[in-house]
Amino acid sequence: MKAMVLQPPIGLDRLTLADRPDPGAPGTGEIRVALHGSSLNFHDLGVATGRMPTEDGRIPLADGAGVVEAVGEGVTEFKAGDGVVSCFFPNWQDGAPTIGDFSGTPGDGIDGFARESVVMPATAFTHAPRGYDAVEAATITTAGLTAWRALIVDGKLKAGDTVLLLGTGGVSIWALQIAKLMGATVAITSSSGEKLERARELGADFTLNYREQADWGRLVRDWSGGRGVDHVVEVGGPGTLAQSIEAVRVGGHISLIGVLTGAAGEVPTAALMGRQARLQGLIVGSRREQQDFVRALDASGIRPVVDRRFPLEQLADAFRFEMGASHFGKIGVEW
Repeated sequence: MKAMVLQPPIGLDRLTLADRPDPGAPGTGEIRVALHGSSLNFHDLGVATGRMPTEDGRIPLADGAGVVEAVGEGVTEFKAGDGVVSCFFPNWQDGAPTIGDFSGTPGDGIDGFARESVVMPATAFTHAPRGYDAVEAATITTAGLTAWRALIVDGKLKAGDTVLLLGTGGVSIWALQIAKLMGATVAITSSSGEKLERARELGADFTLNYREQADWGRLVRDWSGGRGVDHVVEVGGPGTLAQSIEAVRVGGHISLIGVLTGAAGEVPTAALMGRQARLQGLIVGSRREQQDFVRALDASGIRPVVDRRFPLEQLADAFRFEMGASHFGKIGVEW
C-alpha cells in the first residue's frame, strides 16, 4: 500500500511516498475503505511541519473519504460500494464533548488518511453527502463540521440572524454557505479584494478589507445598525478577538475555533463582560453532529468550495500552497 509518511526529522522536505503493509480484511465491527481524497487543514500543516509534535513515520491528514470495499461481521450501517467520509474524533460518537486533545485524531495521535486504504471501526466514518466526490466529501470532516457546530449546534442560528466571519479559508467559507442556507445575513473580512468579490458571489452581504480598515469590529457594528452581530466565527485568536468582541451584540455568541494569530494573548475581559457575550472554544464535533450535517447537505444541494487539487504524491507542494494563504475555501488532495 502506498502512503505519504513523515520521516524524521519531521518537515515538508521529509514528507515522502512509502510502502506500508496492506491493512487486510476488516474484523468484527470494522470496514475496509479505499481512500481517494482528502483536504488540508491548519492542524494538518502544524503536524507536517513539526510545529505540532507527532510520532516519526506518522501518516498525515485528518480528513479522508472514499468507498467501502468490505465490511466486517456485525456491520449493518454500511455496505460495499458506499461512499464514506472519516470523523475527526472517531471516539466521540455523540453527546457533550469529552475529548480535549488530539491523541485519537487521525494524522496526529494515530495514522491519518494520506494512503490508499484503511481498516477502521465502522463508527470512525459516516456516509458521504450524496453526489460529492472524495475531495468534496473530505472537506466536511474538519472545516465543514466545525462551521456547522459553531453556527447550528452551539450557536442555534436562525433565519434573520447576523453573522461575522473572519477570512476566507475553509471554515469561514463553509460557515458562509451554511449561514446563507439558514437565512442569515453575513459580514466577512479578508485582506484581498478579489477574495471579497468571490465571497459576495457566494452571498456575503457586507465585506471589508481588514488591512485597509483596522477598526473592522466597529465598522461591522455600524453595519448592523449599532446593535452588533449575533454570531462571530473567530478563527484568528488573540490578534483578532478584541475586534470580534467589538462587533458582537450584547448577549451574542463568539465561537473561538482558531488561533491563526497565536496560541496566547490578552483578552479584553472588561469588554467581553460588558457585552455579556458567550465566548466558546470548540474543536470540530461528534459523529452524530456530522451525520446531521450530512443530512442537511443532502437536503440542500450546496457544494463545498475547493480552490485547488493536488495529487497525493505532491502533498508537500499542497502544504506549501496552503502556507502561501492565497487559497479561497479548501485545498484538496486526490488519488
